[in-house]
Amino acid sequence: MLKVNGDFRSALKHFQLALADSSPSTFSDLQVKFQIAHLYEVQNKHKAAKESYEFILNDKNISLDLKADIYRQLGWMYHCVECLGEKKERESKALRFLQKSIEAEPKCGQSLYLLGRCYAGVNKVHDAFLAYRNSVEKSEGNADTWCSIGVLYQQQNQPTDALQAYICAVQLDKDHKSAWTNLGILYESCGQLRDAYACYLNAVKQISNQKINSVNEGSKPILFTSSTNGLTKGILQRVKFLETQLSQAPLPSITSKRRQLCSIEEAWNLPISLEINSRQQQQNLQMQHRQYGKHSFVQGPPPPYPHNHGSQTNPTPAKRAKDDNTEMSTINRSEKLEINTQFSQQNKKIFSVQQDKLGLQLTASNCHPLNKMSSSVTPGSDVSSERINTYSSDASSTNIIKEESTDLEQHVSSNNQVSLGRSIIACSQNSSELIEDFNQSYSDNSKNSVKHESSTQSNDDSYIIEQKTKNEYDLDPDISPKFNIHMESKQLWSAVQLLPVHEPPINFTVFLRNSPPPTPPDCPPQKLSREQLLPPTPSVHLENKKNAFSPQLQEFCLKHPIAVVRGLAGALKLDLGLFSTKTLVEANPDHSVEVRTQVNQSPDENWDISQAKRVWACISHRSHTTIAKYAQYQASSFQDSLKDEGDKGSVGSQVMSDSDSKDSVSNSNINLKRKKTKNGSKMLRFGTNVDLSDERKWKPQLSELQKLPAFARVISAANMLSHVGHVILGMNTVQLYMKVPGSRTPGHQENNNFCSININIGPGDCEWFAVPDSYWGGIHNLCEKNNISYLHGSWWPVLEDLYKENIPVYRFIQKPGDLVWVNAGCVHWVQSVGWCNNIAWNVGPLTARQYSLAIERYEWNKLQSFKSIVPMVHLSWNLARNIKVSDVKLFELIKMCLCQSLKNVFHIQEFVKSKGVEIRFNGRGKNEASHYCGQCEVEVFNVLFIREQEKRHVVHCLPCVLKLSPSLQGIVCLEEYRLSELEHVYDSFTLYRTQGLGQTH
Repeated sequence: MLKVNGDFRSALKHFQLALADSSPSTFSDLQVKFQIAHLYEVQNKHKAAKESYEFILNDKNISLDLKADIYRQLGWMYHCVECLGEKKERESKALRFLQKSIEAEPKCGQSLYLLGRCYAGVNKVHDAFLAYRNSVEKSEGNADTWCSIGVLYQQQNQPTDALQAYICAVQLDKDHKSAWTNLGILYESCGQLRDAYACYLNAVKQISNQKINSVNEGSKPILFTSSTNGLTKGILQRVKFLETQLSQAPLPSITSKRRQLCSIEEAWNLPISLEINSRQQQQNLQMQHRQYGKHSFVQGPPPPYPHNHGSQTNPTPAKRAKDDNTEMSTINRSEKLEINTQFSQQNKKIFSVQQDKLGLQLTASNCHPLNKMSSSVTPGSDVSSERINTYSSDASSTNIIKEESTDLEQHVSSNNQVSLGRSIIACSQNSSELIEDFNQSYSDNSKNSVKHESSTQSNDDSYIIEQKTKNEYDLDPDISPKFNIHMESKQLWSAVQLLPVHEPPINFTVFLRNSPPPTPPDCPPQKLSREQLLPPTPSVHLENKKNAFSPQLQEFCLKHPIAVVRGLAGALKLDLGLFSTKTLVEANPDHSVEVRTQVNQSPDENWDISQAKRVWACISHRSHTTIAKYAQYQASSFQDSLKDEGDKGSVGSQVMSDSDSKDSVSNSNINLKRKKTKNGSKMLRFGTNVDLSDERKWKPQLSELQKLPAFARVISAANMLSHVGHVILGMNTVQLYMKVPGSRTPGHQENNNFCSININIGPGDCEWFAVPDSYWGGIHNLCEKNNISYLHGSWWPVLEDLYKENIPVYRFIQKPGDLVWVNAGCVHWVQSVGWCNNIAWNVGPLTARQYSLAIERYEWNKLQSFKSIVPMVHLSWNLARNIKVSDVKLFELIKMCLCQSLKNVFHIQEFVKSKGVEIRFNGRGKNEASHYCGQCEVEVFNVLFIREQEKRHVVHCLPCVLKLSPSLQGIVCLEEYRLSELEHVYDSFTLYRTQGLGQTH
């Protein structure tokens, strides 16, 4: 009681008396010593507390419960307290101690929750989700945990999931002011001011109630007064501002734009999201339904998106410069952006900063999450000290908050525009006041919190704030102060003049010059159970066209590593018969087919040539034939299987359909006969990469695909690959695959990590294997271990090898009419179960995550001497010409690519002129393909080098041409774009900002 009331000296005296007293007691000596150690922690005597905790741990008689409590305290201390060492070392120890706490007491939801906080602090989002989910399983009634989950989702720009998590928090605790405040921020960031207004009112109500209750309970009013008054004042100012805005806004009408989130009332009555509520998943794994289309979302581990990249994902696509009437007729959220208010896309960043500053409101925030000893320490006893620790010891966090608040106030202008981190972001004048008041109140109120099992914003939040407000481009000695994305082209040109001309720019990269080169990432460290290693595949069943064009469908696909959309063909009435072997033969029988000769094996196995041991190497030999000849082979293999199986009914029912390849041609004149290896293994032939890009040959087929929703179409204004400006076979064009049972597509990630679409035409099934992109580094290491090149080689993973390395694998069947969405970076491999055809192509959603993964792979491919068939620099300039971008992160990524490439063009031209070589303008033809170096296959942008005496003009990059001729003698230098054009595109590409306050209800 003395410790709870702040009389620490008397509390220590009584604890010491208890130790000296040998009479029987309900507490052991070790438990009393634990209380003394915690008392030191409460007083911010962190080193003394640490030594005391460690002393108790050395006692052989310590119980598991007490050991779990001490490890939890130590873990959270290392996470929060700067004086205990360097941040990286502290975070490592924090994670280790919290994991030891969980090992000692596996059922403790609080330790799992704090582990999630630590993972979130170091940006390990996937691991944070796992920890939070496991915490919910152990203590699902904890509102603080749900609030933290909401914050994590909100940070990852998943507003719908954040909304559901916050709703869970306030349903469990209607007085949870942190959840109400965060929910208000979320609604305001989405432009739904009425809902935000209601949430802020609830937050003010709960703060007022807390103050009244504290006075009635006899606590010291002075500890509450300044803090709660400050917070109440800040939110009240926000409430008044919203009242003003709402009073001036027009009444809702049927023409109002679609809301991004459902209202509070609607959300309150929605079932808890299956993405969040893992316990409900386990209980009802086979029977899960949502409101549209009766589709079942079957979920495994949470999606590892966005993973720990320098650039985080933002699933909200960019605004298009030119609206396509056809595409805008859909209800796809990606194409009908809700950037109609000053509180929408532009100010997502400011509200993200607000969330950080508002404690990220993860909870009522403890620095000392004492849990099991609550019988001796009443709730709240540790919380005051925890919050004191957070805001007194965490100087950097406090300084950053204070500095940013000041910055906000200084930059508020008459039109409510503020400058934050050099990005112009829309925000109201009162936002900064709310932030400042909240920071003050949150710090003060920490001294008298009544929450017990909660944890505070500390170093992890300051890290996030620092990441979001400090412009990363200003840290590089090459880019700053000479170069950064805020410079105009003329300033870039002037800065290039200061660079040494005698040093050619031979190491061009779109990354910062001193940034570490891209490398395969380590796998997430979280140990997965057997069930988590075999997660159910996210799937949705469509019943009608409305389901297919629902914005939730694209959201669902974008948030998972891989997803199956079942019944798509039926819902959209797609005529799959147009892609059947019979129709293909009738249309273009002599069309070329690439053939891969493979060993016929079961999907679980991959044996060496001698059939002696399992291997990763996937045997495959290339040849070519025609559609007609492969159709004969496909039909023949089917007939042979019927003879081998004795015409079993099950086989017939599996493969029969209107597009059955056995009806396509006769069995005569078959050139492709089934073969066997010397040891008796059957060989099969897989018809792959059938090019369907020619509209003159395949017009009916390509027209049929226009029935797809815009986000899945081959050509769409919201698809990055539609802005390349030329054909990339198999990526922005359709390719067909003709299969017999056992046909394998070996393991791979898509070219430049773009998303892909695959539709099974039938009549047979295909079996898929997929691994989330955050684990691709682990698969890369296994390839190296098996002496196979990850990029250049052909490999089929041994599943047990993956499980031993803690790598989860999705495994599922794709039936005829099913669409498989492969998200950016997902590793996958496929084997046909029956006779079937598939069509596939790539898409590039206009998101920061997609662009950053593509750029990262573009740079890694250079290091691996692997050609990037998507010319990312050329694409980036076309994107700058064609679209308007409102997402800050995506804008910064594209602008950095433009900045680096324009700087490189300036520098190369200056170098070439210094060698006395004339630069000739060559221009670009319509639909002309991008250029690659004939030697190293690196993309060459704008400045092309060609040897004068060559009959066949081969383009070279600067490094390769210098190897041929260091003085550039005998070299012709060509220019694709005039500098004035590039300068105009660069200067015109600015962050898109909407004007005025739009109606969102």
